[in-house]
Amino acid sequence: MTLILALDFGGTKLAAATINAGSKQWLGYERRLSPTNANADTDLEIMRSVINSLLKGAKPDAIGVSFGGPVDATTGKVRLSHHVLGWENVPLRNLLEEEFGVPAGVDNDANVAALGEHRFGAGQGYDSLFYITVSTGVGGGWILNSQPWRGSEGMAGEIGHMVVDPNGPVCLCGKRGCVERLASGPYMAQDVREVLRNEPQRHREPRGEILRELVGDNLELITGKVVSEAAAAGDNLAQEILYRASWALGVGIGNVANLINPQRFVLGGGVMKAGEDFWEVLQRVARETALPEVNFEIVPAALGDDAPLWGAVALAEDVLH
Repeated sequence: MTLILALDFGGTKLAAATINAGSKQWLGYERRLSPTNANADTDLEIMRSVINSLLKGAKPDAIGVSFGGPVDATTGKVRLSHHVLGWENVPLRNLLEEEFGVPAGVDNDANVAALGEHRFGAGQGYDSLFYITVSTGVGGGWILNSQPWRGSEGMAGEIGHMVVDPNGPVCLCGKRGCVERLASGPYMAQDVREVLRNEPQRHREPRGEILRELVGDNLELITGKVVSEAAAAGDNLAQEILYRASWALGVGIGNVANLINPQRFVLGGGVMKAGEDFWEVLQRVARETALPEVNFEIVPAALGDDAPLWGAVALAEDVLH
C-alpha cells in the first residue's frame, strides 16, 4: 500500500490526514487551531506533533501540502502568509523532503482545493473549472485541460482582487471595490459594524435590529457568519450587505466566464453557507454579466472545508508518478 500524508496550513487552522493512495477513506485525520499569536515556527511545531500522532512511527511514501498564501509551486517555497508571521521564503517542500526522506508537493490552498474538487469532488468528469473560496479572503484556482493552471509566476486565479466597483470601499490591496473587499466575511462584518456605529440609536430606522440582538449589542462579536444568520432571519441591513457581496461575486464570475469560458465554477468557503437568496442573486448576476452565448454552471464545492486536504492527496499522488 502507498501511504500518503496530506497537510493543510490554513490561516487560522492546521489539518493533517493519512490515506492509502487510491482510497476514498481517511486512515487518520486531525485538525487543530493555530494560536492567535502563532508564527511559522509554532505552526510547524504543531503540525509536527499532529503528523507524529497520525503516523505513529510509519513512513509515508509521499506528502502533499496546501498552504494558505502565495507559493512558488515549482520549488515548493512559501512566499509569505497573510495571516501568520515568519513564513517569508520558507522552503517548505525541502524541509519536509529532508525530514521524511520522501517526495513532497506544495501549492497554495486555492490551487490545491481546485485540484481536490477536480479529482474527488464537484469537478469530477470536467476538464475545465474555476474553484473560488470565499471566507477570510476570496481566492481562486484553475483547472484547464484537466491540469492545474497557475499562470507564469503562480499568481493566476486572483479573482478576489478583480475590481467590480471602482467607486467602492478601499481594499487591503489599496484598490477600490475588489470582489474580496465586498464579499469576504471579515469585510462584510466590518461594514455592518460601521453602519451600526454611525447610526445613532434614537434616530435609527429599525435597521440592524436582529444583528444587534444576535450579538447582545456587542458589535465586536459580529462576523460574516452572524451577518448571514441575521440576513436569513430578515434583518434588512444584513440583507443589503449580503446582496452586495453576492452581486460582486456574480459580476466577477460573469467576467471570468467571458474571458476563459470554463465549464464549471465550484464555490467553497464559509460565505457559501449564506443561504438561498445569496445563491439566487449570484447566479442571476453572473448570467447577466456573461454573454448569452457563454455557457457555464455554478455549483457548491462537494468537499467542504476538506477540499485543500483532498487536493493535497492529489498533489502527493502526482509527485509519485
